Amino acid sequence: MKNDNSKMVGRRLIRSYLTSVISISLVLYLVAMALFAWVNTMTLSNYFKENSVVAVILKSNATEAQAQDLMKRIESRDFVKKATYISQEQGQKEMEELLGESFLDVFSNSPIPISLEINLKSDYFSKDSLAMVRQLLAKDPLVREVTCQESLVEAMNSNLDKIGLVVAAVIVLLLVISVALIANTVRLNIFSKRFTIHTMRLVGAKRAFIRKPFIRQAFWQGAIAAIIADIAFAITLQYIWKHTGDMLGLFNKEVIIPIFVIVFVAGILICMLTATYMVNKLSDISKDDLYL
Repeated sequence: MKNDNSKMVGRRLIRSYLTSVISISLVLYLVAMALFAWVNTMTLSNYFKENSVVAVILKSNATEAQAQDLMKRIESRDFVKKATYISQEQGQKEMEELLGESFLDVFSNSPIPISLEINLKSDYFSKDSLAMVRQLLAKDPLVREVTCQESLVEAMNSNLDKIGLVVAAVIVLLLVISVALIANTVRLNIFSKRFTIHTMRLVGAKRAFIRKPFIRQAFWQGAIAAIIADIAFAITLQYIWKHTGDMLGLFNKEVIIPIFVIVFVAGILICMLTATYMVNKLSDISKDDLYL
């Protein structure tokens, strides 16, 4: 009978430990996904900004060699991410696709000038910066006109800022809830052992001695949960990459390893700090409060 009771208690302890680990790992997994979403929201924002085009239309007498030289000079500017040369033939072909092949019949010479398409760095994608860029580019004697859709720029900046704020607020809230859930899971696990802690205090055990096994358990609990969360996160990323195709280039791969590390460290630290706090608190609890 005693053997059966011991086995039953052992199974309960194992189930309790596994439940705690799984609960913590699920929360850490959500933290990893939230961090990944937040970073890639900024990446997507930068992607849209850097793929918006500023068109530099050259004068009709500009030669191909002059245009190529101007493009090189523009590409050397700090605010330029990329410059693309659009020849007269390419421009004419694009216009034919839009307006039909017969649109040039009314002209004796092709009215399509050489042009350049400029992609700015995301830091310069604002109304004031665009005005500065337009003024700077328009000073060149080869340039006839610099165009960009300022109303679209303002609308895009406004919407991207709003989306970024909403995502950031959701992630902060999720992180706060995640920390609270992990701490509560560890707290309940240690609270169930309050009688053991009280007994150890009665026989003269010091706090450091009492804390040691609980902190060790919390360390492994957090580490195992974090490893499970990281594995689940990696599987999710593989699934996303498998089904996103061309969208793969929009994801910032450089943040994946830091997220793995953050989740692992956070899992261990939250568990250990909560365990330390709870053991210290329960060490001073009175006998009457043990039953509350």
